[in-house]
Amino acid sequence: MLGLRTLESDDWPLWRELRLAALTDAPYAFGSTLAEWQGSGDREERWRTRLSIPGARDLVALLDGLPVGMVSGVPGGEAENVELISLWVNPTARGQGVGDYLIQAVERWGAERGARTLRLSVMPDNRKAVALYERHGFTDTGESGNLLPAGVRRERVLAKSLATV
Repeated sequence: MLGLRTLESDDWPLWRELRLAALTDAPYAFGSTLAEWQGSGDREERWRTRLSIPGARDLVALLDGLPVGMVSGVPGGEAENVELISLWVNPTARGQGVGDYLIQAVERWGAERGARTLRLSVMPDNRKAVALYERHGFTDTGESGNLLPAGVRRERVLAKSLATV
């Protein structure tokens, strides 16, 4: 059975556990690196700050009571936009609807806030993630995303209307 847990800053140990697992499992999928969040970057204050973005919703998916995925919805640069960031599903739970569940939760959150558009950035070679997002109605905006570390390519920016959510 799938469930959701909304996190607060005091839940930073759980967020930390999942985020480090995500960066270990799928380093190709994120703009951040494991190295940036370990060593001197692995501080309680930093984790709490990440879970204290004003207006954000940080969610953990639970499968049979166990944490198996994570996602955040954050306010966008414009009032009518919100963004989906940090989506990850544990490999043991993939193919069981966890990613769909997390995306739908962020869609509902965005619609409840009155946002009209949900946006996200995805690594251009992350075909499985792109396919997941496209199944949910996201399309490529054609905008230039953030420059990737090698300085040659950029993230893809996808968006979908929340009018039907």
